[in-house]
Amino acid sequence: MTLAQTEPSERSEFEAPEDVRMSDEDQQDNGFVGSSFAELGVAADLIAVLARAGITTPTEVQVMTIPDGLAGRDVSGKAQTGSGKTLAFGLPLIERTETAARRRPRSLVLVPTRELANQVTETLAPLAVARKLWLCAIYGGVSMFRQIKALQAGVDLVVATPGRLNDLLERGEVSMEDVRTVVIDEADQMADMGFLPQVDRILARVEGAQVMLFSATLDGMVGALVRKYQHEPVRHEVAQETVSVNTLEHRFIGVTAEEKVAVAAQICAGARRALVFVKTTHGADRLATQLGNAGLRTAAMHGRLAQGRRERTLAAFTDGETTVLVATNVAARGLHVDGLDVVLHYDLPEDAKTYVHRSGRTARAGEEGLAVTLCQPYETRDVALLQRDAGLNLRVVPMSPDDVRLLDLGAWEPPLGAPSTDGPRNARATGNSPQRSGGANRRPAARRPEAARGRGNGSWR
Repeated sequence: MTLAQTEPSERSEFEAPEDVRMSDEDQQDNGFVGSSFAELGVAADLIAVLARAGITTPTEVQVMTIPDGLAGRDVSGKAQTGSGKTLAFGLPLIERTETAARRRPRSLVLVPTRELANQVTETLAPLAVARKLWLCAIYGGVSMFRQIKALQAGVDLVVATPGRLNDLLERGEVSMEDVRTVVIDEADQMADMGFLPQVDRILARVEGAQVMLFSATLDGMVGALVRKYQHEPVRHEVAQETVSVNTLEHRFIGVTAEEKVAVAAQICAGARRALVFVKTTHGADRLATQLGNAGLRTAAMHGRLAQGRRERTLAAFTDGETTVLVATNVAARGLHVDGLDVVLHYDLPEDAKTYVHRSGRTARAGEEGLAVTLCQPYETRDVALLQRDAGLNLRVVPMSPDDVRLLDLGAWEPPLGAPSTDGPRNARATGNSPQRSGGANRRPAARRPEAARGRGNGSWR
């Protein structure tokens, strides 16, 4: 619970901290020219808090959404990661939040992950202190006891993941009856993770509240949420996802199974800080160990880690103690770290949308970044489809671990020419993939998928 993360025994003494910290997303220096927070209607005391954090000029999404948020209108916002959207909803939220009764918060922010809950809480905490508001992050993976204790003392603003909040609602430890402002952040990610039914159960308990929703997309299941729970929402669209792709440098590197780890190690060795994506928790642990054995300071981040260990792992990566973080998609959602040299797709993303979400972490708010994808021969058509849907047309360049280009992939331009989309899809998915060496049941015919693509030797070379 915050002021700032203190025990809720008193609600009478408040001191704004001298060292004000806010999340990386909102410390942007690319403000929207011609506007100021005062002109948007933000109060002087909150502007002073922002100034102490080095935030003096609003970003585009803030200019668009803050006046409507302050006016109490429902808002549907579409903006890329790193655009400053936490303050876009956070400033109106703090301004409109009143003191709450025990177990009856006045404002609610719903987020998909524990990491994002902590980051939103960190951003809003200095503003809450200025208004003498109590703020609490509620999420699973930790004991309920302290969360229940905070709610019993009285929390004005709750930042929560849907699952844990529903657990507390069913136990009668919290009520939504007094909630007057709701924010749904990263709604598209909640849809991807299957959380919208949980969100629906929560919103069904809220009546007459202002609803602000932010998402990378506003159609599909997210659009249904807008239609059901927002009243005549004002829609603001700042940037398409393709903007992040266009500010990226892309490299598709052809590897064999035998050399894949060694190639990844060379790429990470040439970066000051690298974020590596894999598909499974077991794969994250295994690759982190392998990269560690190659001499890299590496840690794994996935959903099976206890919350305390997750926080220590993230802190070590943010502080530079760890230079390589191997993460699964779910664990990395809501992860915002400045200074990423490269995002490495060790396992091929499922689709272009996943590719954009992953890659955008190294090209935030218009900054340039480098996204590298490792491709095995049997993934040729999947790579072609991925590039087509992402608007790319780059050749897969085969490299071995001793290729000096791996240490600085941004220093050379890849040739054009994506692989062909002809032929079968991922051979592993159809059971026709090459078998690992050894074993009595090894079948020579297993190489047919590569041969069908003109790669009869099972490699890119």
